[in-house]
Amino acid sequence: MSMINGPAGLRMALAAAAAALALTAAPAAQAKKLTIAYIAPSLDISYWQWVAYGAKTKAAELGMDYIEMDSHNSPADQMTNVRTAITRGVDAIVMGPVSSTSTPPVLRFLKEKAIPIAFTGIGPQPGETDYTSAVTANNYESGKQEGQFVCALAKERGGTKVGMLSLPQDRENAQKYLKGAKESFTADGCDLVQVLQTKGLTVREAVDQANDLLTAHPDIKAIYGMYDEAATGAAKVLQTRNLVGKIGVVTADGSPTTVKLLRDGVIQALFLQEAGGQGIDATQQVYNALTGAPVTKELALPESLVTAKDIDSPQAQAKLKRVYPPSAGQY
Repeated sequence: MSMINGPAGLRMALAAAAAALALTAAPAAQAKKLTIAYIAPSLDISYWQWVAYGAKTKAAELGMDYIEMDSHNSPADQMTNVRTAITRGVDAIVMGPVSSTSTPPVLRFLKEKAIPIAFTGIGPQPGETDYTSAVTANNYESGKQEGQFVCALAKERGGTKVGMLSLPQDRENAQKYLKGAKESFTADGCDLVQVLQTKGLTVREAVDQANDLLTAHPDIKAIYGMYDEAATGAAKVLQTRNLVGKIGVVTADGSPTTVKLLRDGVIQALFLQEAGGQGIDATQQVYNALTGAPVTKELALPESLVTAKDIDSPQAQAKLKRVYPPSAGQY
């Protein structure tokens, strides 16, 4: 057996050791690319598609990989999606939950896995705390403001009776909307005669419910819409019944369809909810959690009131660009 001795041998040994160390350190020196999963309650609904657009756009900006999953309005599918996402190695989740009541098992599982989660649009069940951020609208204040506007519309039309097309009340955002609206109706002297809750958030269902509302209460003077399709459905009914302008309509959210209805005078106001903005901000919050930057646990975005008079203002146009993407339609 021969041995390498002397200065030359020492130099060779040191060079070999350095090469081995470099090979070992190379993978560690390469920062792992982070992956985010966006889990929607239903990608059949344009609102959640726009949240996805915001999340995907922000993920690309931050250099993150992005995957998208649909829960089909099923808590069971939602939980399966969460488990599948973790199996696929995602680092964080942005979720529009099927309902607030569906979130506790999701949060328990993700806490065990130490995976940050940010909710969009719909917050977790009240009392839950094991989440990174909830990026929603300021639903209670928006409910109050929309209630005030709806009541004023009714009085302008000679009455005080109003009806509501509501989101499902198993969602904390819907509960806050309703609480704020009821407070305004009581304070301003309006009577909320009926609340009809959606099951599928479709225009067809909203048409049926608006017809039911007007058949049961032909003397209502305004309709409070809690989601975009509610206003679209109510507008169709008013057009069919030749009641445009005689019954006021206001809604939360905003879309190319309701923006046109606003411009045409069929509905009177929109309280713009930043669907795309929620996806953007939720993605930023989980990225902050992963990188050690500060996070905001409760991020309630204001819903700006827009009427036909100010829809073309720079402020309204800037807000609309955080509601839906250019591909969805005109602003």
